[in-house]
Amino acid sequence: MSLSRRVFILGGHTTPFIGKRHPDFIWKRHPDFGKRENPSLEEYITTATCGALEATGTPAAEVDKAWIGNFVGELFASQGHLGAALVGAHPDLLYKPVMRVEGACASGGLAFASAVESILAGTDVALVVGAEVQTTAPARTGGDYLARAAHYSRHRSIDDFTFPALFAIKNKAFLDGEGTEEDLGRVAVKAYANANRNPLAHMRTVKMSLETASNASDRNPTFLGNEELNPYLKMSDCSQVSDGASAMVVVSEEGLRKLGKTPDDATELLAATYATGNLYQDGPPLRLETTETAARRAYAAAGVSPGDMGVAEVHDCFTVTEPLMYEALGFAEIGRGHHLLREGRTEIDGDLPVNTGGGLIGFGHPVGTTGVKQILEVHRQLRGQCGDYQVNKPMKLGIAANMGGDDKTAVVTIQRG
Repeated sequence: MSLSRRVFILGGHTTPFIGKRHPDFIWKRHPDFGKRENPSLEEYITTATCGALEATGTPAAEVDKAWIGNFVGELFASQGHLGAALVGAHPDLLYKPVMRVEGACASGGLAFASAVESILAGTDVALVVGAEVQTTAPARTGGDYLARAAHYSRHRSIDDFTFPALFAIKNKAFLDGEGTEEDLGRVAVKAYANANRNPLAHMRTVKMSLETASNASDRNPTFLGNEELNPYLKMSDCSQVSDGASAMVVVSEEGLRKLGKTPDDATELLAATYATGNLYQDGPPLRLETTETAARRAYAAAGVSPGDMGVAEVHDCFTVTEPLMYEALGFAEIGRGHHLLREGRTEIDGDLPVNTGGGLIGFGHPVGTTGVKQILEVHRQLRGQCGDYQVNKPMKLGIAANMGGDDKTAVVTIQRG
């Protein structure tokens, strides 16, 4: 979209992302099982919302409108109508215009894009929240819930774990071409290493070696019931089933003035574009054409090129997706994204750091939260706020790419520090 007004990201708040293998996640083998419970969806929404307002010095009464991204609150948390749930996070949000947005794993990105469009139409202070709880159901039940992001009637029977199976198809195509298991392993190793530096990450205490990530074993099993696809996907290839929330304050120039801020207190949004593919047709396994389209629009709107980016957050729902994202965003030619991994270029100390907090594989993937968290992570890197995983080089621009389903919804944003 063309930005007819200047749009700024003032900052926000992300909760810890937790789930199995996180030390604070309560499950049947945890010593506190039966003594306390994991945070609820309601608690995550409230914590992220109030944290963002406090972090940015934004009185809730000054918020003009708000959006919340969530995918399947009705199923995992038995709660829909989440706009009204967001209002319940703070008494001064009562009667504000608030809307829930859903676009599978791109729900958070779409919530942000909706807020931006509102600012272009005259809103001055917007609140954007992403929240998801998805550890409340057994794994196979959760796999069924998440399959609704695919074409359910056509894809559900592929495997009990529909989305892992769909991306095993991509892994197979990748490995049948020039890619190797070590290339996929490098994505996982980078994600876990970055997460180990990040106190909010789901996998912050879990180590991953290249040997483990590159080979199926008792420590890193394949798990699909589909016998044809089973050899092509390991546990380390998957993003995490996480709970968590993220929220941010987005403002116009007038909004900055209302809050007593200046552009120096924020990052500026240069582009926020989204594209939607056809749910009923499958694209080529090794091309993310919807993301490519959103990225082209974003670069054109911002007047910049892929080579101008200093940091990136990309949607690594499975390891193969990350090199495909490099290609979709123009960082590498089609079919050569894995070479950036081999050359170490996307490490924190590389020339194009990608997923510095661990991405979906290491930081975690509360589905409706991810798109908000990604944009906030780019903001924090450009502001030098990432602590032990801060990129140690000058950066002017950063990009985030949030993908819903099998590249059926894509949101691409570019920020200037």
